[in-house]
Amino acid sequence: MTAAKIIDKFGGQSALARLLGTRQSTIQHWYNNRIPAKWQKTILDLAKEQEISLKAEDFFGDPSIPGASHPGTIQIGDMRIPCAVLDDQESTRVLSEHGVTTAMRSRSGASKRHKKKAQEEGRAPLPVFMASNNLKPFISDELRDGLTNPIKYRIGSRLAQGFKAELLPAICDVWLKARDAGVLNSQQLRKCKQAEILMRGLAHIGIIALVDEATGYQEIRDRLALQKILDKFLTDEWAKWTKTFPDDYYKELFRLKNIPYPPTSTNKPQYVGHWTNDVVYSRLVPGVVKALKKKNPVMPAGYRRRRHHQYLTKDYGHPALKEHLSNVIFLMKTCSSWQDFKTRLDMASPKYGDTMLLPFREKKHQ
Repeated sequence: MTAAKIIDKFGGQSALARLLGTRQSTIQHWYNNRIPAKWQKTILDLAKEQEISLKAEDFFGDPSIPGASHPGTIQIGDMRIPCAVLDDQESTRVLSEHGVTTAMRSRSGASKRHKKKAQEEGRAPLPVFMASNNLKPFISDELRDGLTNPIKYRIGSRLAQGFKAELLPAICDVWLKARDAGVLNSQQLRKCKQAEILMRGLAHIGIIALVDEATGYQEIRDRLALQKILDKFLTDEWAKWTKTFPDDYYKELFRLKNIPYPPTSTNKPQYVGHWTNDVVYSRLVPGVVKALKKKNPVMPAGYRRRRHHQYLTKDYGHPALKEHLSNVIFLMKTCSSWQDFKTRLDMASPKYGDTMLLPFREKKHQ
């Protein structure tokens, strides 16, 4: 039920203001928005006194708005971001818009002014931390759509707004690409540092695991839920081979392993496949390596008939693989040794089933 309908039950704005002992302008503000949580119990009690039919769930407005079945908070270093698993069909993982804005060192006041101006101009606003013109060339259509259409959800008796958790690494990537292109000013470079810290603590799929851990949802996530994820990522119909792993991946892999590149043989050594399973496939979704080995088994001659990536779906599997590869190559280029790379990778995108490391600040020795 909308706030307007609830107010009209009491005879309109002026009538409810008198009953509550508050100004009519306060009720007018509620009329086209929502009734604040702190007033809802008082109004429920008043409805009971006035013999007006009103229930607590009536304050939630649109019944299609999902609730937070598992709220929580993720922490990376000194950054805390409220998160939740929603009770919709997809068990959507969301991050609080306010939490992401704060993590990116943007001010909530500036965010409100930015939204108000966009609404006055009749356009869907990008969040304040992505609104700078020099960032826009690096924002994909998919990311723009996700950011300009935030998810509304109920948490307790109040309404909240957030973004799909999977968007956070893409947000950070925009800042890092803008930095690499040399278009950021000095103030923006400080914000970019936050994006780099977040990117190292999260990854496209790792964020899902982190939200599930923070909310306790992993304790009830059953085999069927994992199978639903695999069904989105894998297909029984293998695709025609196309070049998927960039040369940079193998160049950095061989560099960190102190092996000459390119290899003397046109076929890469078999152990390269083991490394790729370790740093790529085992970090995409739970159980994907086992499922791929079943779909694409080793032949009696000792080789697999096709490449693993040929069994990834076009709409979920391949985009996730490319996103993860981009993050992996980025980390590789910042590392001088294989051990350094693996440590950072385990923090940014842990293998499923492993204990995740978080990048806490080291204490300085006095």
